[in-house]
Amino acid sequence: MKKFAQSLLDLWSHLGLNQRVSLMVAALAVIGGMVAVVLWSRRPDYQLLYARLGDKDSAAIISHLQTLNIPHQISSGGSTVSVPADRVHKLRMDLAAKGIPSGDGVGFEIFDKGQFGLSDFVQRTNYLRAIQGELARTISQLAGVRAARVMIVQPENRLLLTDNGVKPTASVFVDLGGSRLEIDQVNAIRHLVANSVQGLVPDQVAVVDNRGHVLSEALKQDPTLGTASSQMRYKQQVEDYLAKKVETMLAQVIGPGQAVVRVSADIETEATSITAEVFDPEGQVIRSQTQTDDINNTSETRSGGGAVGVSANVPEKAASAETVTNRPTSTSEQNRKNRTTTYEINRTLTNTTRNPGTIKNVTAAVLVAQRPPLVPAAAATPPAEGAAAPAPQPQPRSAEELNALRQVVVNALGLKPEPGQTLDTIVTLQEVAFAVEPVSDQIQAIQTENKWQGWIEAASRWSAVGGAGLVLLLFLRMLSRQKPEPVPVEVLAMPPELAARSLQNGNAVTPEMLNELIRQKPANIGTALRDWVGTPPAAAAKNN
Repeated sequence: MKKFAQSLLDLWSHLGLNQRVSLMVAALAVIGGMVAVVLWSRRPDYQLLYARLGDKDSAAIISHLQTLNIPHQISSGGSTVSVPADRVHKLRMDLAAKGIPSGDGVGFEIFDKGQFGLSDFVQRTNYLRAIQGELARTISQLAGVRAARVMIVQPENRLLLTDNGVKPTASVFVDLGGSRLEIDQVNAIRHLVANSVQGLVPDQVAVVDNRGHVLSEALKQDPTLGTASSQMRYKQQVEDYLAKKVETMLAQVIGPGQAVVRVSADIETEATSITAEVFDPEGQVIRSQTQTDDINNTSETRSGGGAVGVSANVPEKAASAETVTNRPTSTSEQNRKNRTTTYEINRTLTNTTRNPGTIKNVTAAVLVAQRPPLVPAAAATPPAEGAAAPAPQPQPRSAEELNALRQVVVNALGLKPEPGQTLDTIVTLQEVAFAVEPVSDQIQAIQTENKWQGWIEAASRWSAVGGAGLVLLLFLRMLSRQKPEPVPVEVLAMPPELAARSLQNGNAVTPEMLNELIRQKPANIGTALRDWVGTPPAAAAKNN
């Protein structure tokens, strides 16, 4: 060990100023690289704890981490917090127990603490706040949504209702940053909010993004198809449904991606109401019947007895009374019947209401890809030298096969040709060559991309180690190229008398001078002698 240290000291003493500076700079670079590699390897692996946080939630989380002396990183303007990977799950459970993050709004935890003496208005307001907060948290979990706020307006629950037509409404504000939401995602937000509030329908939910665009305006359902946007949207939905229905069926027969179907539907956009009243005189029905019977009886009788009373005992009155009593009495009897019958004629009243949206006519255009060429078997006689092998040709479908496919499409769409109309006018089917990339090339491209991605990830891990190793190799190479410079005799300290004698002899080295130099610096003299002995004669003559 002492010899190695001594050899290093000797080497250092033999180096010039420039060599010493270069060696020190290289040594510092190597040491710095090694320290950087060690620090990088010992750095904890940070993993995302929470992202898209609000100011209050971010401050609460950072305060909790500082209290526990947990290292953390903050990015994205304080909305993203990262912690060491081995502590992520435990911290999430601890923060969830404390209700952090709260999601920029209060949820149903508002009812965790018992509060007495609250009015009914305050209770209903807290319930509405809880629903809004829970919905905002749920919507914030959707892909592409950074933050969300929900505002719900419910009619007041009064004993005497003044307007029964007042219905609940809701508004949703979503912060998308620079991204965009798909139609299905906007529709999902509308239905999520509508199904969470009693009496709320999706058409009463407005979704607005941070750029001021109303995303839900194009999704409102118009049952009467009164607007042009509603008509076009309904037409597109019908055509897409029919086209997808045919494409999925053909994909099972000729392969996926081998058929393109486009459907054009003629939609009835006008509402029609028809009232028809038909009378049938042959069909008569007794509606009412009335019968009236009148009976009158009259009879005559003759009485033989005298009159009774005072007048019968008076002589003058007796004769007149007898005359009166002998008069005859007439009796008559009369019967009369009256019958009234009312007949109702058969009548048919038909009310027909046709709502818009009826499909009046459908036409379709179908493009079918050609069959892939068959790989020819190995020929018995190989082609001549220099001659190219014949390229495989695609196998076209026959007319019968195309007609069969056309009939399948017609039946799938439920089309019925009118008299004198052929299937070619309803469904146009052609076989063409598709300009698509083969599936094998796509698979190979995906595999190549995955392979390069793996190499890039591996290179990113070992780039620092490779850089440090490269710096070390450069240092060793520079060190191996450095050789001690020959030490001139003049640089040694000589007595004045020897120096004067050397000047008199024309800088010639005398034996006395060598003896003095050997006594002063034996190591330098030994090195100088080795260099002189090892120098070739031609080089020595050149130096002289």
